[in-house]
Amino acid sequence: MNQDELIWEIIYYGQCSFKAKLPEGETFCRNPYNVTGQCNRSACPLANSRYATLREDGGRIYLYVKTPERAHTPKFLWERIKLSKNYTKALEQVDKELAYFPKFLVHRNKQRLTKIYQYLVRSRKLSKKVKPKLVHVNPKVARRERKREAKALKAAKLERSIETELLERLKSDMYGDIYNFPSASFNEALDEAEGEEEGVAESE
Repeated sequence: MNQDELIWEIIYYGQCSFKAKLPEGETFCRNPYNVTGQCNRSACPLANSRYATLREDGGRIYLYVKTPERAHTPKFLWERIKLSKNYTKALEQVDKELAYFPKFLVHRNKQRLTKIYQYLVRSRKLSKKVKPKLVHVNPKVARRERKREAKALKAAKLERSIETELLERLKSDMYGDIYNFPSASFNEALDEAEGEEEGVAESE
């Protein structure tokens, strides 16, 4: 239509708020109703009085159809048709609703339907997976805890080394008849000494 050609000339050679031009020279369209995302005559939703596109909303796919008969009522310009969750039935609905539309639009909408359907399948699979719970860690608290753990580890090693040294001295009778050692450590040393004596006797 002449009106569509006039709109396209104004958009292409003039100003369009949806146009996004990259430094490489490619031009894209930010309009949410654009079926390809590219800025060209056949894919522009503003410069085509007969147009159709697919959009996803809340996990469901909808077919949006634009016809010249509703051009005088911008509020009802796009007819929204809910597609089936079944991929094959959804393709049949697209074929039925776009029976008299250009083949380019029918093909692009089928490609878009496949892409959105695969995206929804992947999102459902990801939602069923168990996700790890992320917990915020305060760096200051974590650093303080690491220092405390290091100090406790050093103290434990020191106590263990002192206990080992005292038990070795006790076994070697360095202190003679002095028995003012901790009872638990003393009994442990006696048990170890008796076990060693029994092992020697069995070997003989």
